[in-house]
Amino acid sequence: MKLKICGIRRMEDVDCLNRYKPDFAGFICSKPFWRYVPPEGFRELVHALDASILRVGVFVNPTMEEISRYAAHLDVLQLHGEETAELITEIRETISHDMQIWKAVRVRTPADIQAADALPVDKLVLDSFSEVQHGGVGKVADWELIARNRPEKPFLLAGGISAENMAEAAGLQPWGLDVSSGAETERCKDPEKIRTLVAQIRGL
Repeated sequence: MKLKICGIRRMEDVDCLNRYKPDFAGFICSKPFWRYVPPEGFRELVHALDASILRVGVFVNPTMEEISRYAAHLDVLQLHGEETAELITEIRETISHDMQIWKAVRVRTPADIQAADALPVDKLVLDSFSEVQHGGVGKVADWELIARNRPEKPFLLAGGISAENMAEAAGLQPWGLDVSSGAETERCKDPEKIRTLVAQIRGL
């Protein structure tokens, strides 16, 4: 099972990931989220990141120009807004044919999962539903609904995952787990929490 630590924004965060080596590092590439990393700072961070850790850029309803500022340094584009199949196809044809594209879903109903599963993306990120924010709220998703309506595509489970509930989350047999607030203390990535998360997922 894969582990993505999302919301990397400081060099201290990168140093911690280099030490414990999760599979993916996520960078918020859209405003106005507080974990947002501007292109210049992003380039410094990814340059220092261990090459074995794949880089995921998280975008919310981006323009092609916004994506192009980051794409050369990314392994995965994660779309977290209301992106259409047409836009996803345009991104793949314009930015990169080889880069993976993931689509995040704020799960409220089975139809949300079914609609995302039909999109031309490689994987899904099934997240908790919020009326006011595109993810990053630290709220656990509706795992029972997800278990009853598993998508055909491989998926990562996101939303309020921490060391305390990781084993239960893994019981849904996702392709991976996506952790942000569960790896933080007082809005900063916590090395001990990341160490614990990596150790736990390696043991699953």
